[in-house]
Amino acid sequence: MPTLPEPIAALLDAALVGELTVIDGHGRPVTYPLIPLLDREQGRIYLTSSTLFSRKLEHIAGNPRVSLSITDPIAVGGRSDRATIQGDARVISEDPHGGWERLLPTWERKEPAIVAFLKARVALPLFFERALIEITPRRAFYWAGGDTSTPPAVTELATAEAA
Repeated sequence: MPTLPEPIAALLDAALVGELTVIDGHGRPVTYPLIPLLDREQGRIYLTSSTLFSRKLEHIAGNPRVSLSITDPIAVGGRSDRATIQGDARVISEDPHGGWERLLPTWERKEPAIVAFLKARVALPLFFERALIEITPRRAFYWAGGDTSTPPAVTELATAEAA
């Protein structure tokens, strides 16, 4: 599987917040702020979501085409570059109690506060009933200087047929 260009991967590694856009049942885009977790070995991006009454999971089940944007300079430690990744998402929810834990080392590197939440797991049981959202990138747009009035560098990744 083709990998994301290194500047985009580094931006994803730094990002504490990414804007996941899905399509609702009426064909309208809906955006959710989530923590993006890049698996560099697999070339996939993961997000977690509570399974309880999650509209985003319903929307992905209805239409797996998604977009993830990294645009907040504060959420990336002051970096000015920007990226948008388009791809296909799938929900992994077979083990809501522990299926997401394989991403814990990446999550903890990015947001050490997750350790405190884990210690309070008994007090917050619904928070830890989580599904994974796995995004297979198909196209990536990158603005090196953050100026979105200029054309981005575009990277075409795996096509849906090749995946």
